[in-house]
Amino acid sequence: MLRLAIIIGSTRPGRKAEAVARWVHELAKKRSDAEFELVDLKDFNLPLLDEPMPPAMGQYTQPHTKAWSAKIDSFDAYVFVTPEYNHGTSGALKNALDYLFREWNNKAAGFVSYGSTGGTRAVEQLRLVMGELQVADVRAQVSLSLRTDFENYSVFKPEPHHEKSVNTLLDQVIAWGGALKPLRKT
Repeated sequence: MLRLAIIIGSTRPGRKAEAVARWVHELAKKRSDAEFELVDLKDFNLPLLDEPMPPAMGQYTQPHTKAWSAKIDSFDAYVFVTPEYNHGTSGALKNALDYLFREWNNKAAGFVSYGSTGGTRAVEQLRLVMGELQVADVRAQVSLSLRTDFENYSVFKPEPHHEKSVNTLLDQVIAWGGALKPLRKT
């Protein structure tokens, strides 16, 4: 069975990413085609990249990097929940991605984003990063508006039509995660 991480891509106080990720996780748990786990960047307390060797070398020295590596390596695919800050993803998510290399390779990813324009610019930035990390990102994405999916721009109340979009996203991520699995066994 494929293992899929739903990664909470913000560590900011008052973040909305946790509520969004929990919603995605609840929808995912209704499925039986993969195992789903919430992964919170806050739990790993990753400082700005502090490893002396490039991640592609896999020679980690810091305990937090080793813990992050083991967690990410245990999954076949990912759904990144990202805010859009200043036309990009959060610094915390970009930093977490930069910590590792091999652990991401030949896996699949999808995106659930939120912001004033649905977080689409953050996702476009992440798609570029995924290419370098050798992650196959799927076409489907879920874009949530601060105006229509958050009451008073703060309390998460997604429009009902987004549930179908989440399932389409998961369908694609699971299919690609399975298709790439033989590449990870080499």
